[in-house]
Amino acid sequence: MRESSASANGSFTSAMTLIEEGLTYVPKRYVLPPSLRPDGTLCNTCLPIVDLSNRQHPLLRSQIIQDVHLACKKFGFFQVVNHGIPLSVMDNAIDAASEFFDLPTQDKRHLLSSNVCDPIRYGTSLNHVKDKIHFWRDFLKHYANPTSTWIDLWPSNPKCYKKKMGNYTVAAQKLQQELMEVIFESLGLNSNYLHEDIAEGSQVMAVNCYPACPEPDLTLGLPPHTDYGMLTIILQNHLGLQIMDRDEKWHSVPLIEGALIVQLGDQMEVLSNGRYKSVLHRATVNSEKKRISIASLHSLALGKKVRPASELVNEQHILSYKEGSFSDFLDFISGEDIVEAKYIDKLKINS
Repeated sequence: MRESSASANGSFTSAMTLIEEGLTYVPKRYVLPPSLRPDGTLCNTCLPIVDLSNRQHPLLRSQIIQDVHLACKKFGFFQVVNHGIPLSVMDNAIDAASEFFDLPTQDKRHLLSSNVCDPIRYGTSLNHVKDKIHFWRDFLKHYANPTSTWIDLWPSNPKCYKKKMGNYTVAAQKLQQELMEVIFESLGLNSNYLHEDIAEGSQVMAVNCYPACPEPDLTLGLPPHTDYGMLTIILQNHLGLQIMDRDEKWHSVPLIEGALIVQLGDQMEVLSNGRYKSVLHRATVNSEKKRISIASLHSLALGKKVRPASELVNEQHILSYKEGSFSDFLDFISGEDIVEAKYIDKLKINS
């Protein structure tokens, strides 16, 4: 019988706890079938880096728009430098996250939840109650926009968490709005397209901890998946994120000091009518270091439907996607195994 991190009496074992207990092997529930394991085969192609320092310059902005267009078209991914968020704000967010995961389990247990609709939840793997295969990750997810609405639900321990994560969250939301303007322009849309919907949209902070793993070749921190939203901004402190290109080859995302990772999600694929595709990605683990990643996931408001922009539907580009919302996505993952099913496939017409 398969092991479970949630037994009949409600016990819970995080990945951090396994390491703290001195585990020298990966429990059976974490061992992936050979076809899903990382085999170390990676492509060495340079991944795009976009310098945003001239994003407000009336003459130089066009080059940034072109760089973003090429990156979105080829990868659905790019890194940004000179984005305006101070390194100290980013480092403080990583520190606050690391302190949270270092807390004893009993100090985090009140946040434990398997309900994907809860505005804040702590857990392990994807969903520790229903997962058939477990992944080497602990996480804290919480809503964030506007911060004033949600911050009282965030952890009070460690004491620095609300301030440090709050400062980064607000900065990430501002950057997201600037990035959306550039991406919309790269699609030939007005930079103010959906301006209010973007400003008032959902922001979910997925704060992830991938502890050092005794047998990293047998498991993953997260399986291959796409994000549901418009875009995701990722801050990481160690290597581990990998993306798949259009030729189905895996790339390791390099760690660049001060840079942030930008990934397109399913809502952007729908809105662009397939001009841009959401990027398939996964999280690998290592045997030496705990990795922290903070993903700021941005989508339209919970019940707001996203549909292909009318300007991007014509005889050459027929309507290719149905409309969908963040709420629809939550309903989907409540009943589906994301290892086996992808939400974007549900939205494709004639898929």
